[in-house]
Amino acid sequence: MVRGLRGATTVEYDEEQSVLEATKVLVEEMAKENSISPSDIISVLVSTTTDVKSTFPAKAVRSINGWMYVPVMCTHEMDVPGSMPLCIRVLMHVNTDIPQRFIKHIYQNEAIKLRPDLQKK
Repeated sequence: MVRGLRGATTVEYDEEQSVLEATKVLVEEMAKENSISPSDIISVLVSTTTDVKSTFPAKAVRSINGWMYVPVMCTHEMDVPGSMPLCIRVLMHVNTDIPQRFIKHIYQNEAIKLRPDLQKK
């Protein structure tokens, strides 16, 4: 079964190391919380708000041990007035037997505000 895992995080500044570290932390938690290994992953789509342009967040994903062959692509989100700034979003397509209702979507930092309904209680 193919499932989509969602996640998002934010950075305080558009600075290369901040973007790479935040992306890596997010993706690693998404995989850990859903017991996903790199061989389970079909592809990863990373999007950022248009104010994030210091680096490609995909570099962070490919730097994770065992992930260098995972297909990753970056893009920008729509530039909607009033949307959350400095935001990095991830959509990971994976092969898993986990039922949809048990998938753990991960939101970190200010991005928690995007989906408060998915936060651990």
